[in-house]
This record gives sequence, structure tokens and C-alpha cells, in this order.
Amino acid sequence: MQIPKINIPKKYVRAGIWVLGILTVLVLIGGAIAYTKREALLKKIMARAIAKAENDYGLGIKISRSGFSGLSSVHMQGISVVPRDRDTLAAIGDVTISVKLMPLIFGDVKFSQVLLHKANMNIVFRDSLSNLDFILKRKKKDAEEPKAKLDLSALAHNLLNQLLYKIPEDMELTDFSVKLNDNDTAGIKLYIPSAITDDGELKSTIVVNDNEARWHLNGLLKPGKKQLDFTLFAEGKPVELAYLNKKLHARFSFDTVRTQLKDAGYSGSEFKISGSWSVSNLLVNHPKIASNDIVVPGGRIEADVLVGKNYVALDSSSTVFLKQAELHPYLKYTLSPHKIYEVKLRAPEQDAQQMLNSFPVGLFESLEGLKVSGKVKYDLDFYLDSSQPDSVRFSSGLTPFNFKILKWGKTNLQKINKDFVYTPYEYGKPMRDILIGPSNPNFTPLSEVSSNFKNAILTSEDPSFFTHKGFIQESIRKSFAVNFKEKRFVRGGSTISMQLVKNVFLSRKKTLARKAEEILIVWLIENNHLISKNRMLEVYVNIIEMGNNVYGIGEAARHYFGKSPAELNIGEGIFLANIVPRPKIALYKFRGDGGLKDYMLPYFRYIGNIMAKRGLTPPDTNGYGFYTVRLREGLRQYLLPDSATIDTAAFDNDDPLPAIETNDESKALFDRLFGSPKRDTLPKLQPVDTVPKTRKELRQERREQRRREQELKELQDQQEKQKGQS
Repeated sequence: MQIPKINIPKKYVRAGIWVLGILTVLVLIGGAIAYTKREALLKKIMARAIAKAENDYGLGIKISRSGFSGLSSVHMQGISVVPRDRDTLAAIGDVTISVKLMPLIFGDVKFSQVLLHKANMNIVFRDSLSNLDFILKRKKKDAEEPKAKLDLSALAHNLLNQLLYKIPEDMELTDFSVKLNDNDTAGIKLYIPSAITDDGELKSTIVVNDNEARWHLNGLLKPGKKQLDFTLFAEGKPVELAYLNKKLHARFSFDTVRTQLKDAGYSGSEFKISGSWSVSNLLVNHPKIASNDIVVPGGRIEADVLVGKNYVALDSSSTVFLKQAELHPYLKYTLSPHKIYEVKLRAPEQDAQQMLNSFPVGLFESLEGLKVSGKVKYDLDFYLDSSQPDSVRFSSGLTPFNFKILKWGKTNLQKINKDFVYTPYEYGKPMRDILIGPSNPNFTPLSEVSSNFKNAILTSEDPSFFTHKGFIQESIRKSFAVNFKEKRFVRGGSTISMQLVKNVFLSRKKTLARKAEEILIVWLIENNHLISKNRMLEVYVNIIEMGNNVYGIGEAARHYFGKSPAELNIGEGIFLANIVPRPKIALYKFRGDGGLKDYMLPYFRYIGNIMAKRGLTPPDTNGYGFYTVRLREGLRQYLLPDSATIDTAAFDNDDPLPAIETNDESKALFDRLFGSPKRDTLPKLQPVDTVPKTRKELRQERREQRRREQELKELQDQQEKQKGQS
């Protein structure tokens, strides 16, 4: 197809040439004028910047000499940055900065070249002060000023662009050091003898703590194309910082880390950042995470981050690779008009053994060597709107396909089907070995345990034990809602299956790794029917702690009431179920004459009414045996006087089998889940012929009264809620 020729009149061509010529002359004249006055203009701009730093941040900036070097380069010498009333933050001997002319015409400052020689940065933390405090002062000032509605996508776009603009494709940095002095821990010194970027190719050497280690940060930087690719590694050993290890009380190291920025830009109304992050031989050791080293031989995430006007999200198109396993995470945090948290995790159907092998080394110690066949897939969905926490959404499911266990690993998960030895721990130390089997006179077969106790313990601990598969998602969902509203951990979601696995198969150290291992073992047992429900319940009632050095229903029935487990009445059954969450304070619930204290009556009525509605016991308007519970006379001599009080909230709550619905004392979420250091000042009970006494002085009467009133109020609220549901 022939394109028709367009004839433009010559007069229009001549006019266009004249206009273009005039514009060119004006630009040249303006450039010439600007060039002759650029030194004065530079001084004016620098004076304005120095004044702003002083007024807004309290920073004293001094520059000994400055001026232009070439057409677009600025050369400065003798620069110092000193925060007001603080140690010197930075000192630069010599720096030359060149900017790109075209972006500068449109108001953008893009570095084309940076030459820096002999510079040092000194960060000082002294007690509660540091020479970085000026950042917080500015934030406080900003917080006091009225703000326009924040657009996160625009903010992310501007911040990333500003970062990329300041990365030169040509850089030469020599004799540069960074020191951190911390009065709490050892400091750190990083010395860079040379870092060079030539046409975007970065090569650098970092000397750590006077040749303690030598790192290299190499890669390719193309900020104009919004592409970065760099790798950090060390010579001859992993990258590790003793300073961070001391600061975090942990070990953290890796062989190499690679970070890539592949693209960034708007996709509709969202600002999208695409990149990847990979690591080799990542080692983590922290007492809250695991009691041993956790090693990730290799991991990679291909990530798409989306930033909207009021939210930040890791898109579901992202993929995490661990060896041959892969999963797709989705995370979203919405800031306004109220905070919303969303988490989704999808692991598509894949080989079960490959997925098992992909777990970090040391994460599941008891399952090391386990061989399986078949396939599995996993799905997690969590949604919490902070304005409506009771509507929290939670579901989690590991689905098997022709899944079979071919060979046991380090631990045989069916060992409790036969007689075995159970060792309870307290304060990290083994108490004694207990044989779970007929050879132990205190062992009680499930058929010989009073239904009054069995029904009471199931009602209070795990009502759907015989129908669920190890987990009660509704209970976990409600726990999220309650804990979020209380801003602390007040409700757990453990089933009897989880409590049993935790005590029989796992170590006593409360860690994230142990919790994850507990969940996986419960799934293996329940979904593969390795242990019958009756046997699980039988073992459970024979190992639960029910007093100071009292374990199992056999010991407990004789210890408190001088009876066999088969002889327990309804009141005694409810009482023994009640003490399971906090067995160390069981004797404080009795009066001096051996009867129960009055504040226990609402609990008996609450549990008894539930049991009666389920047909587990006859209705009883007199308290479901509350008045018939009598402590055996041999123990009454050790009871405190009725006028005495003790703050039971001060007792350490390291109970091996916590109840599902117990409202425990306020503790940090992390400590409640994974344990807190034991304190010698806690009033631990000491045995006198297995009878406890207090170590601390008795607390004031008003504290006990407040605790009783709170417990009574909670029980009354539960009763009202139960009536409404019925």
C-alpha cells in the first residue's frame, strides 16, 4: 500500500524553522546566563538546605569548600554533620556529584556520577540517647501537623523513584567507614576500602570489625530501567554479625543473599513492584523459635507487591520455592478507614515426600527420617476486620491424596498404643518416670474411670473430641477474635489431641518450631487413625497434672478424696476437671473444713447445666454436687485459714495441659505461646508429703476479692450467653 505524499506549504515550514530557531537561541541565552550565575545560585541553594536542616532536624551542617567542577558536577570538601547536643554523625573529606541535565530541566535530580573519598559515619547509642534522635523529632513534628489523606500508591511511587534517582550508574567510593557504638552490646565497624560502579556493574569489598570477616556486595544496577540485581556473600565463611547475635540473643547467618528488582510501575490504580529474593544456607537459632539450629538450605520467593491508595499486599501471583515444594502466599494489610488483615496460603497438590523433605532442617526433629507416599495440598484463609473482630474468618486444611506412612522416623507415633513410660517436666526438669500401663497401680483403664469425671473433662476441655480430627477451627477462630479484642493472649484453641501430642512426643521447651511440629503430628495421627480416640483419652486422663507432683486421675482421686476413679461423684468429677488448667492452686479452692469456697459454685452450675442439656447428668438445681465435695481429712491440716488470701495470679502457669476456654492472666502473646523465663520470686508450692505450701507471704485480702469477683462475673456472663444460645 502506497502512503500518500503530504505537501506542506513552504510558508509554514519557514515559520516553524523561525520558531524553533528563536527557542534555541532563548535556551542558549538562558543557559549562558545560568552558567555565569551558577556559583551564586549554588551557594543560595546550599544555604537554604543548611538552614532547613537546622530548623527542621536540629542538624548542624558545615561545608568547608564547594563549587562547580565541569558543566553539571558539584565538588565539595570538608563536610560535617552534627546533630544538636549529640556526637558527630558524619564527616566527608571529598565528594563530587554529577547530575543528568535533561531530568534537571524538568525538576528531577538524577545522579549520573558520585565520587566520594575518605568519609565516615558514626552512629552512637548512649543510654536512651542517640545521634539519630533527630529523625524522631521530625516525625513528632509531622504528627502534630494536619495531614492530607495519604495515598500509599503515590507515596510508594515517589519513594522508589527518589531512591532510584540517587543510585548512580557510575560511582567510585574509597576509604569509607561506618561505626556503630552501642553501650548495651558490642559495637560494629564496617570499612569499605573500595566500591566501584562502572556502567551499572557494582563491585565492592566490606571489611567487618578490623578484618574479622570480608564481605562482597556485587551486582548490576540499572536504576533508569528500574532494575537492580545484587548479591551479598562472605569470603570463606557465612555472613554473620556478632553484634546482631548479641543484640537479638540469637544466631543468624547465611552463605549468600540475592535481591532483584525486576520492574516497578502503575498497573491500573495500583503501584506494582516485581522482584525476587533468594537465600542459601540460612541459619536461625533463637530460644523462642527452636532449641536447635534451623537451616534453610535454599529458598526463593518471586514476589509481586501491590500498593493501593490505602493498602499494601503481597499478591497471590507470588511464589515461594523450598527445594521441590512451592506455595503461593497472599498477604494484605488495609489501613483505612479501619485496619483489615488478610492472609491466604495455597500449596497446590504435590508429592508428600517432596514437601516433607522441603521443610527446614531441624524444624521437625521427631519426624526426621519419616517416609511417606501419596500427595497433599494445603489451604489457609484468614480475614480480620478490626472494626468487627467477632466476624473473623479462619479456615485451614491439609488435604491428603492416597497418603500413607511407609516408615517411622526418629519417633514412632504409635508407641502409646502399648505400655510406655511418661516423664513429666516442671521448670525444665524431669519430675519422675510414670509407667502408663497395668503394671502401675495408679494407672486406670478408661472403662474404670467414672463417667462423671470423663463427661466433666470433655465438657470443659474438648466437647467434640470424639468427632473432630484433631482441630476445632471454630474454637481457633473465636480465639483470634477474643485475643484481638483483649490485646493479649487470653484464650487458646488446643484440643485434647494437641495437648496429648505436646506432652508425650515433644520436648518441654515452648517454641514456634515445637508448635508447628505439634500441629503436623496431630494431623498425622488423626488423619491416618494411628491411635484410637478411646486410647488417646485413656492416656490423657492418666498423665494430666492435677496437683503438685500429682499426675493422672488415679493419683488425683486418691490424693484429694481417698477414692478410686470409679467412685467419683458428679461434684468431684467437676472439681477435678476444673483444676486441670491450673493444678498448682487446687488446694486454695477449699475452706479449712474441707468444703469448696463459695466462689466455685457458679462454675459448677455452669458446667453442670451444659452436661445436663447434653444428657450427661440429671438436672440439679442444688449445684451439681458442689456441696458434697469434701477434701479428705489427711489434707485439711495443710489448708490455709479461711481468712488468709493469696494472689493465685502470681503462680507460674507452666501447665502441660491447658484448658481450651481458660481466661489466664495477662502475659505477652509470645510468652504465653512459647514460654517465659521462670522467676524464683514466684510463690511456687513446696511439697510436704505431696502437700503444697506457699513460698511468698500471703497477699492482701482485696486482691483475692477482686479476683473472685472477676471470675464470678465471667461465669455469670457465660451462663447468660449459654441461655441465649439455648
